[in-house]
Amino acid sequence: MKFYDVPIKVNTDPSLNASDLLLERVAINPSHPLFSRQNPDGTWRDVTSQEFLDEVKSLAKGLIAQGIKPGDAVAIMSRTRYEWTMIDFAIWFAGAIGVPIYESSSASQIEWILTDSDAIALFIEDDEHLERFNQVKSGTQKVKHVWRIDSKDFSGLHQDGEKIGDDQLEKARSHANLSDLATIVYTSGTTGNPKGCELTHKSFVDHAKNAAAEIPEIANDKQSSLIFLPLAHILARYVSVLCLHSGIRVGHLSDSLQVAQVLPAFKPTFILAVPRVFEKIYNGAELRAETGGKGKIFRSAAEVAIDYSKALDSKSGPSLGLKVKHKLFDRLVYGKLRAAMGGNVKYAISGGAPLGARLGHFYRGIGLIVLEGYGLTETAAAAVIGRVAWQKIGKVGRALPGTGIKIAEDGEIWLRGINCMRGYWRNEAATREAFDGDWFRTGDLGELDEDGFLTITGRKKEMLVTAGGKNVAPAPIEDPLRAHPLVGQVVVIGDSKPFISALISLDPDMVMVWAQNNGIEEKLTLAEATKHPTVIAEIQKTVDEVNKLFSKAEQVRSFEILDVELTEASGHLTPSLKIKRSKVMTDFDLQVGRIYASA
Repeated sequence: MKFYDVPIKVNTDPSLNASDLLLERVAINPSHPLFSRQNPDGTWRDVTSQEFLDEVKSLAKGLIAQGIKPGDAVAIMSRTRYEWTMIDFAIWFAGAIGVPIYESSSASQIEWILTDSDAIALFIEDDEHLERFNQVKSGTQKVKHVWRIDSKDFSGLHQDGEKIGDDQLEKARSHANLSDLATIVYTSGTTGNPKGCELTHKSFVDHAKNAAAEIPEIANDKQSSLIFLPLAHILARYVSVLCLHSGIRVGHLSDSLQVAQVLPAFKPTFILAVPRVFEKIYNGAELRAETGGKGKIFRSAAEVAIDYSKALDSKSGPSLGLKVKHKLFDRLVYGKLRAAMGGNVKYAISGGAPLGARLGHFYRGIGLIVLEGYGLTETAAAAVIGRVAWQKIGKVGRALPGTGIKIAEDGEIWLRGINCMRGYWRNEAATREAFDGDWFRTGDLGELDEDGFLTITGRKKEMLVTAGGKNVAPAPIEDPLRAHPLVGQVVVIGDSKPFISALISLDPDMVMVWAQNNGIEEKLTLAEATKHPTVIAEIQKTVDEVNKLFSKAEQVRSFEILDVELTEASGHLTPSLKIKRSKVMTDFDLQVGRIYASA
């Protein structure tokens, strides 16, 4: 299959906009708990849809009182929290355009986004954010207002709004329609300045309504979710809008390192995460089992879970013997894993990168259905997603209603539909390059099977061409290497080189436990671990195993273990955890030189 469109299921009145989603939710049930907020003692208290609407309207009136007019751009720079979503909807209620900024952005990135978007106001979270803004304040003179969330600035806005009448608010709120600009979302960018994606209200309203109609098992008011991914990222923000439309109760967590502690208290029914989170849950469970002397039991349980999930896709289903083993391990292992995630988790959505068939089968085997999705900032997140009743693990699903998908002659994935941006903000050249008619060129490579399920095979611009002329996609090699508990990040290299190699960083959270479990008595620093013969041997063993999956020309012939962690803070990952390959190649050219010196 090369191309297909999925008909739209739900049409929306074109005069509406994203703010109407909240009004519709309140009309259904004003007392329904739409959010939960964490108390200082760790407990949670509910916020009804009516209470949320009242807070949004109060804040929106405050924005209008401060001079925010329909069409103005207002930026948000904050960690994931309840107020982020409140501000987002208040901006829409004021008729304005939201501009998210990652709270980890550098001063120069903040300056670029504020100036390029013509933002006239900025919400920040703390003094550190204010300090970064002040570094570039002189270059962002259009920004007339800076409001800090945790201060009297925020409560003052609500007070200012008391002078604005309901009629004035309604006039501003209803100013925009589906085709109008709702937000400018800047790509996290692996090179150069990020581009602003113009997403309309249709990209949220029609997109959310049609996704909810397609996955009703998840998108309903009996569900709850804990969101800990950055709301500045389009995936978390879109899912937040989907949750609000569907009545899913949402809790927010600003520190992703606390997820393991908070999940048992919040008890979500579904979670949203990137593949790295699912990898770390698995690796952490395996290492804890090893530490407790139950590593063999865990590995056996994992294999049974994978075999059980695979058998679910066969006509005959799991055998009696497999069912017995599965039931036993459900009591010994799987139930404890589900309890660690809150006990009520049945579904998960994974996006940002391929999850991999092994992990997909493992999680389904323990009772957690992970729906993989695929999309970009330019397509308001998910354009393709798996279905609860129709999965092909290892593939990222089928297009959502109102979306078209096409595989071009060179293997590039093209998308079109209700969720696609209208263009890049003030960048006509980039817009022309990105579109062929109404088809958006994603830059990703993929394949469609006979049922329209998509497999991602690589990134067009990241394809390596060896000196021997072999085209090699790095991602399929990196993913299984990164699955090892010791491995943090992997950068496969080899463009114009005689063979494929890799730069590998270790996961500092796992090094100590793994070392103790493997007979290393001394306490290793990260730098010491990179040189330890047992660690090097383990990485070599992993590389050898992964190499068996690929042709000789695609195999990793050599590698260097880096003595630093590759992170967003180090400048080597984007906020959405994509590798900045050019930055890595520049900063570690000495290691690359050593790899290819003998060649």
